[in-house]
Amino acid sequence: MVQPSFELSGELIEPGSRRQIDVPVAKLYTHAPLHIPVEVIHGRQPGPVLLVCGGIHGDELNGVEIVRRLLKLPVLSRLRGTLIAVPVVNVFGFVQQSRYLPDRRDLNRCFPGSESGSLGSRIAALLREEMVDRATHIIDLHTGAIHRTNLPQIRSQLRRNPETQAMAEAFGVPVILNAELREGSLREYAQGRGVPVLTYEAGEALRFDEWAIAPGVRGIRRVMRLIGMLPSEGRRRSPPAAEIANGSSWARAPIDGILRPRARLGARVSKGEVLGLVADPFGNDEAPVIASADGIVIGMSNLPLVNEGEALFHVARYEEIDEVESAVETFQSRYESSTF
Repeated sequence: MVQPSFELSGELIEPGSRRQIDVPVAKLYTHAPLHIPVEVIHGRQPGPVLLVCGGIHGDELNGVEIVRRLLKLPVLSRLRGTLIAVPVVNVFGFVQQSRYLPDRRDLNRCFPGSESGSLGSRIAALLREEMVDRATHIIDLHTGAIHRTNLPQIRSQLRRNPETQAMAEAFGVPVILNAELREGSLREYAQGRGVPVLTYEAGEALRFDEWAIAPGVRGIRRVMRLIGMLPSEGRRRSPPAAEIANGSSWARAPIDGILRPRARLGARVSKGEVLGLVADPFGNDEAPVIASADGIVIGMSNLPLVNEGEALFHVARYEEIDEVESAVETFQSRYESSTF
């Protein structure tokens, strides 16, 4: 059975073809037009419609490279269904190397949006109408904020949709965080419509982290095989089983000063353990950063200069921590020697 043509932004994509489309979004002060770049691959056979998007926060670059590499995979010539790939959603922030829109709004707090609202609300409405509402599955690519880095992890609300959990486990990173929905986020809007959504978090803003990019490409390919968009690869080795975290918490700076970290990203830590020390430049006033629970460090600050109360170490809590530690070590050993 051959599927019908796919329409996006007024353009038709025929079955068995692919098209790059510049979706008009706004204009700069100079009256120069600004577009969201989209590539649609429309398979010959019916199947899911997968939206893969990066750069909702304009300074999160790993997702841009993940989408680029995904689109170069030869196996996409055998695609069933439709892939909508958006490397950069927040083109304003991307140009300015900023997380936010020009009015300092967070685009990922603007969904479902409104055609008569703020700039962020209008962009969210455009994305919703043209892409999100067409998708049967979504993978949203993110990194840590500026000066923070994240261990590769999947964040999703797993209890409501068994298919979401199956996708999260298939993705193949060692950490799955059962994360509550944020009001106004793409994930909240899509899951409210019953669409399974994964948020992939990995690496640091304004950086290319190969150990975050390569697993992202591989994870999307695994999910596409799971939902029937790509053919099976036979006896290919499965990733180590991921454990779902019970929750997570941030260890915060007890005083203002300069951080000397002791824990590393991916490390197993125990409740009461000293994760780092914060001191003034002379070392006269020094205080430890203490872990509040047993767990794995899944995110941390990379900037030594800290203010009292600032989030420094993100620790995920588990019941079976030995299994998680083993999965993280296996994952890190696989990618630590990766090069561009």
